[in-house]
Amino acid sequence: MNPDLEEAFPRLTSGDYRITSPHSPKYNCIAWAANDSARWWWPDQMMQYYWPPRVPRQENLIAFLAAFQELGYFPCKIAALEKGFEKVAIYVSSDGKPTHAARQLPDGKWTSKLGTREDIQHKSLKCLEGSRYGEVAAILRRKGGHPSFPVD
Repeated sequence: MNPDLEEAFPRLTSGDYRITSPHSPKYNCIAWAANDSARWWWPDQMMQYYWPPRVPRQENLIAFLAAFQELGYFPCKIAALEKGFEKVAIYVSSDGKPTHAARQLPDGKWTSKLGTREDIQHKSLKCLEGSRYGEVAAILRRKGGHPSFPVD
C-alpha cells in the first residue's frame, strides 16, 4: 500500500493497515489519540504546543499518563476490545521516553497518526513496535464515547 511506511515500520505489512487521511502537519499522534485533530500535543518546555494545563511538561511516561487521565483515561492491563470502553496505547523508546500513542476504534482495530504523515488504521499495536516507536508501555481505558479534550 505504501512502501515508505512499510520501510519505516517493518512490522507493518500491506494487509495489516490502511491509510485513512493524507499527510498533515497540523496535529500529531498524541493529539489524534486524544481525538484532537486541530493542534499538535507535546510537553515541550518552550510551550509551542498544546499540553493539558495541569500536567507537567515533561517527556516521560508519568506525564503522558497524566495527560490522558485529564481526559478520563486510567491504566488497564489488556489491549483487547472491551465493550463500553475506549482505549489508548502509549509507546516508549528503549530509554523510556514516550514516542507515540494510538487509539482503539469501536471494531477493535487501532488508529494512529504517524508524525506529520498520514493517519492509518492498523490491526494490532505490534505493527508499529520497533526501532522508531519502541514498544507499548501503557494501555489506558475510559468509559463511554469519544473524549472531549480541554480547550484553553
